[in-house]
Order: sequence, then structure tokens, then C-alpha cells
Amino acid sequence: MARQCDICGKKPITGWNAQSVGMNRKRALRRWLPNLQPLVVQRAGRPVRLQACSRCRRTLQKG
Repeated sequence: MARQCDICGKKPITGWNAQSVGMNRKRALRRWLPNLQPLVVQRAGRPVRLQACSRCRRTLQKG
């Protein structure tokens, strides 16, 4: 299963993580992963399992 939100499509992003070591400003490439949570919703009367980010999950709980 992909690390992607099934509702909004949020995916991992990459960037530089600063590693401060004395006068050197080394950089390390890293990935920030979305906070995916399992979620079961009703679609057409049937339960469907989704991977949703926490933002989408909170929005769905609001109604």
C-alpha cells in the first residue's frame, strides 16, 4: 500500500535536514511522511477501508 492519503492525495515530501556540526553546515537528505491512519467509512452501504491523513480524518468527523 502506498504512503498516500486516499482522500486528499498527500504524499511524502523530501528536503534537506540541517546537521549543525561546529562551523560546518552539513545537510542530510530526508523524507517527511504524512500521518496516515486507518479509517473505515460507509460507501453505498458497505464498509470501505482507507488510509487517511489526520487532517482529512478530523474533517470527516466534523460531518
